[in-house]
This record gives sequence, structure tokens and C-alpha cells, in this order.
Amino acid sequence: MSTPTGFMEYKRELPADRDPLERIKDWEEFHKHLSEDQLRTQGARCMDCGTPYCHTGMELNGSVLGCPVHNLIPEWNNLIYRGLWREALDRLHKTNNFPEFTGSVCPAPCEGSCTVGLIGEPVTIKTIEKAIIDRGFEEGWVVPDPPKKRTGKRVAIVGSGPAGLACAAQLNKAGHTVTVYERADRIGGLLTYGIPTMKLDKKVVQRRVDLLAAEGVQFVTNTEIGKDIPAQQLLDEFDAVVLCGGATKARDVDIEGRELGGIYMAMDYLNSTIKSYLDSGLADGNYISAKDKNVIVIGGGDTGTDCVATALRHGCKSVTQFGTHAKAPLTRDPITNPWPQFPNVYTLDYAQEEAKALFGEDPRAFSVLTKKFVGDENGNVKELHTVQIERIVDETGRKIYKEIPGTEKVWPADLVLIAIGFEGPENTLIDQFGLERDRRSNVKAEYGKYRTNVDKVFAAGDMRRGQSLVVWAINEGREAAREVDRYLMGSTMLP
Repeated sequence: MSTPTGFMEYKRELPADRDPLERIKDWEEFHKHLSEDQLRTQGARCMDCGTPYCHTGMELNGSVLGCPVHNLIPEWNNLIYRGLWREALDRLHKTNNFPEFTGSVCPAPCEGSCTVGLIGEPVTIKTIEKAIIDRGFEEGWVVPDPPKKRTGKRVAIVGSGPAGLACAAQLNKAGHTVTVYERADRIGGLLTYGIPTMKLDKKVVQRRVDLLAAEGVQFVTNTEIGKDIPAQQLLDEFDAVVLCGGATKARDVDIEGRELGGIYMAMDYLNSTIKSYLDSGLADGNYISAKDKNVIVIGGGDTGTDCVATALRHGCKSVTQFGTHAKAPLTRDPITNPWPQFPNVYTLDYAQEEAKALFGEDPRAFSVLTKKFVGDENGNVKELHTVQIERIVDETGRKIYKEIPGTEKVWPADLVLIAIGFEGPENTLIDQFGLERDRRSNVKAEYGKYRTNVDKVFAAGDMRRGQSLVVWAINEGREAAREVDRYLMGSTMLP
């Protein structure tokens, strides 16, 4: 323990963010940093409690408890308090290959399960995690560490998102020769195309990719397995294949007027901006623009929030984000949302904070159901028709949404972005390999072993478990790597 009474003596402190009205003028990351003294003080707030739920990594009633990669949080909190940064970095890397990613984009379920949060504000775990890895790169402690010998075994990994990269990193450490295939023109999966640059600088992603390449991981871009290379070829040429292609089949809406122009899937919108920004700083104009448009985002999750932030940076005329869920309470409900579950409370994410600063109010509209789209004479969307809904329990005990009469509303819209989640992985790869699916259409792979019904083929990440967090993807990639190593060698020393 850093200091037995630290959680009573010191208050939670987060780094300040750049002013919302300033940061929407560029695409740079918006977080500032705490000083070393401030970070040591925050580390001192850790109780080193008898049962540290912060790193349990469990799911209970659909909610995450603690860190899915089981970060050794109390240990590196104590090391930061003592000024032992190099040792803290070593502890952090024992469980997490990419703390610079989770420290930037993870919603921090660890903080929701922090014991200090029972009686006050939780420890600033995510801030400390990010500070440790940033210090590691600044000091030159994070360097390529290739394996001392190779096993002669070859592994193909399909997909270069967080699951694929984590799996590649671990299998490479075990001495296997790893090739990662990516259908996009850049490595990183959703880390590159999916998460906007203001949340995760793409130079940070490329820095880690370069490290992996220096350690011996081979990357192949612009190559889609199942189209450019048949699945059978991987089975013929490699000793094992790990599918980490993600759950990229976007869920659409089936309502009147969906065929109108100006209605796009959220990921198409986000990725067009990211690619144009990386290619030319948006100078080529090859992106879906929200400039001077009334924007409606259908979907209240992280993807929808990123759409709001992107539309603001495009210079939209207005932006509204619809969610079917009700507005969350200001404080945790101890009955329906008890500690150590992730707290379901009302907060302003970065995009909502920006929209409120610019337009004067939270852009979200809660408990809203879109009924139809209406177009103009040119076949482009001009308005949405909605109704308010409430969640009730029907006579069979099911929770359903019921429309509230008299709450109909018409919204002007020039650009509509659909961000209501994903249905699962795409079909081409699964069909070519002849893989079984689970009831949610994901690749069916034995729990804890990640093996599919096809010999040599494993699956991990969103492709196996469905749409989830980056930190879960990293955990899946690491665990799949251990099982592949065991399959290839008969035993494994991977953590």
C-alpha cells in the first residue's frame, strides 16, 4: 500500500481537457496531462484492498467488473507513488500488450469497480496507466524485443485490430513466425479505421505496429482473406490460423425512407474522414462531409458519440444524437446497478461536452424511436419522424418498448448516420472456412480454448464474442495465443 490513509487525505484529480470550443477546430487529441507529483498523489489514493475488484475482469448481469486483461493495478499504483516508473512499466506490460490503446479509449471498468468508489471517487486508474506507458516511450524503455530463437511454426492471423495484434505479439514472443493479414491499406483495424484521431492519435498506433514489425511480425495489407487469398491457401501454408476479423457487419434500420440519399452507416462516415485525414489532411475531399448540415445520429453508444464529434469538426449546422434508452440517473442505483458493476450514470462524453459548448445543450435525445425518413424532390433526406417510447414489462414478463401517444415529432435532417451496433462478423471468411456459428451469428469457438470446428483454425476477439471493448479484444488475443501455442507445441509458457 502506498499510504494507508491516502484515499482519505487526497481527492480524485483528472487531467484537464483542452477547451471544447478550441479542440473542435482540429483533429488532435484533447486530453492534457497531470504532473509527476500529481500522479504520485493519485497513486497514493489506492487502498490496496484485500479483494481488488479493479482487476478481476468478470461479467455479471451484462456488466463488466474490473479489468478484462487483469492489470496489476494496486501494484503499479504503489510503484508510481514510490517513483519507480520503470518497474511500473514492467508490471503493466505483464498483462497488457498495448496500454497506450486502453489508456486512451477504454471506458475504465476498473474504476467502476474500485473499492474507494464505494465511499467516494475512485482512483484515477486509467490516467495513471496512460502516464506509465507515455513515460516508457519518452524514456526509451519500450524497445523491440524479438525472440531469441524460432520454433519453425508458422501462424496466420486474419485481422489487425486489437485482438489480432495482441495475438501476434504473444505468438511472436513464443518464437513462432507470425503473418498478419489486413484488408485495409493500414494496419490497426478499428484502432486505425473506427476510432477518430482525437481519441487515439494514429501515430500512436503506427509506433506500436513498427515495434511489432521490428520484433519479427510480418504484416500484409490490402489483402482480404476469402477474396484476394482463398481460405484453403492459409490452411495449406500455415500451421495454425487465428481469425480476428471483428464483428464488422453493421446493423441497419428497416423503416420507411431508408433508401433516401444522405443516410449512411456510421462506420462508413467515420472511416471516410479518418482515411482522408491520414491521406491528405482532408485536402482530397474524399469523405462524407457534415459541413453546414443538420445531422441526426441514430444510436446512443460510443460510435454514435464519435459521429457527433466528427460532425462538429466538419462544421455542421446542428447535431442531435438519438437513443432508445432512457436518460441515466445522476447517481448509481444500489439495487439495479450495485458496486462493483460499471456505474450506469449520466455523464457527458467528450463529444456531448463539445456540442453543449457550441450549441448550448446536450445533443442527446433519450427514449426516441425513429418512425420514418422523408425526402425532398431530389430523393435526399430532409426530415425524420420520431415518437417517444418507454420501457415496460408485458404480460409474459418481457421488457419491451411502448410508444407514447402524442409525442410524435419532426426533425430537420440533411445527413443521417446509423450507429446502432453490429450484427456480427461478415460471411465470406466464415463460409470459406466452413465454420460453425453460435446463436448470435459469431464464430463458434470453444470457450477458453478458442478452437473452431475446423482443425488448425482459431477465433478470437469480436469475431468470437461479438461487439465489445478494445480491452476485451486484447484479452481474447492474448488467451487465443496461449491456446495456439499449446496446440503447436504441446504446452505453453505464455501468460
